[in-house]
Amino acid sequence: TVRDSVKESLRKLQIDYVDLYLIHTPVPHQGRIKEVWKQMEEVYREGLAKNIGVSNFRLKDFAEFIDSAEVIPVVNQIEFNPYLLKATEPLLALHKKYNIMTASYGGLVPLSRKTGGPLDSIIPTIRERLSKDSGKQVSDGQVLLKWLNARGALSITTSSKRDRLVNLLETTTLPDLTADEVKTIDEAGKKIHHRNYMQHMEL
Repeated sequence: TVRDSVKESLRKLQIDYVDLYLIHTPVPHQGRIKEVWKQMEEVYREGLAKNIGVSNFRLKDFAEFIDSAEVIPVVNQIEFNPYLLKATEPLLALHKKYNIMTASYGGLVPLSRKTGGPLDSIIPTIRERLSKDSGKQVSDGQVLLKWLNARGALSITTSSKRDRLVNLLETTTLPDLTADEVKTIDEAGKKIHHRNYMQHMEL
């Protein structure tokens, strides 16, 4: 059961509760997501998890349980970047309707695993504007993180390099993108579609 899994994790971590507990993927739970979510709600009510959410859920996964849910997921953690904007817009609309936070992983894929796309010629211009206005050296990654922020998404990223982590954390001190800059990135991103992880999201 979900409770058993949580209790085992808490035992290993030597803590009494977690701040957030997620269903990592709906794939193993197809046809019984409603039942699994009820178990998540029980874990929440018992105080073993202060918040509960989902990850890599599609519209049809939400359709299995959202209408009967007594506790709405606080977050859906998904791969999200400009090259997935067009495909993700219906899901973002559902997030907005139910006040579900969009958490993005893979937000920097256009700079690493899918280079050579339409964003390549746009990001440097925005980066230079941000550098000029802030008086700081701005990176391409920071531009995409500012775009995610403008889109209302929580960014999840990682690096083994301390300097890069410091650079990404400093993104919060930079000016916001302008509405025109967000629109330019939106339009460029919609020109291609690329998903790097969790291919079930395409189904």
